[in-house]
Amino acid sequence: MKRCCKDAHVPVLSGEILEWLRPESGKIYVDGTLGLGGHSLRILQASFPGGRVVGFEWDDQAAELARKRLEGFSGRLYLVRSSYAQLLEGLEQLGITAIDGLLLDLGVSSLQLDNGERGFSFQVDAPLDMRMDRRRKETAARLVQRLSRDELADIFYNYGEERQARRIAAHLVEAREKKPVQTTRQLAELVGEAIPRKYHPKKRHVATQVFQALRIAVNGELDNLVRVLADAPSVVVPGGRICVITFHSLEDRIVKYAFTNNPAYRVAARKPILPAEEEVAENPRARSAKLRVAERA
Repeated sequence: MKRCCKDAHVPVLSGEILEWLRPESGKIYVDGTLGLGGHSLRILQASFPGGRVVGFEWDDQAAELARKRLEGFSGRLYLVRSSYAQLLEGLEQLGITAIDGLLLDLGVSSLQLDNGERGFSFQVDAPLDMRMDRRRKETAARLVQRLSRDELADIFYNYGEERQARRIAAHLVEAREKKPVQTTRQLAELVGEAIPRKYHPKKRHVATQVFQALRIAVNGELDNLVRVLADAPSVVVPGGRICVITFHSLEDRIVKYAFTNNPAYRVAARKPILPAEEEVAENPRARSAKLRVAERA
């Protein structure tokens, strides 16, 4: 899951990732969020001639684009069509029992944000989908339609940190009795209606946190992150680096807690590493990125 710059191929904090992951020839690295292959490309180049990368990607469109982009690295790149939460299972299928480093870039890809039909953004009216892996059955529209008022409010509050969660949930439940909520525009308008104008944020769209919350719920993103951080120490070699780029406080708290409370980890960077001002100026989506790094103890 990459947040990319203007050419849709330059990943966030790419130089910092190479500095902290320290790719070398003859070693194996996992890119748990392959996306369009930006980070993997740089890791493969930096670990020439014998470094290998296992890329996990559950989005079919991204996986195909990354495969084509990195086809020149056949023999050094292995593509696994599943979530990074299946880290152990994916590596076992490849016969790999140990890796030298792990990267997770938890940002939503520009491919998904800019492709209106996927339903991740309220900028374009589209089916309310939000599935990273379209083999999954549960869409955002189905969640909005079937969950109770309290369940929706919990999702909006816990995953979106939305203070008006209960008011929004009540309005959605009332609205869906008249007409199913099936598109991004419907949802965005209903959220706007639910919140009094005086409470509308000035620097972001009023529905931003609700869309984030539903996306996290549909894809089980926080559960997946907890799982991979618990599983990683069993395959990362001692001294191997684990690099995680987060984009909001929910993810960052999970990563910080795992790195500081799991004795299998040793924090390598005391503070989160932030993108340089130049990168943020070129790519505003990078402004909320934070990189945390730990070593396998």
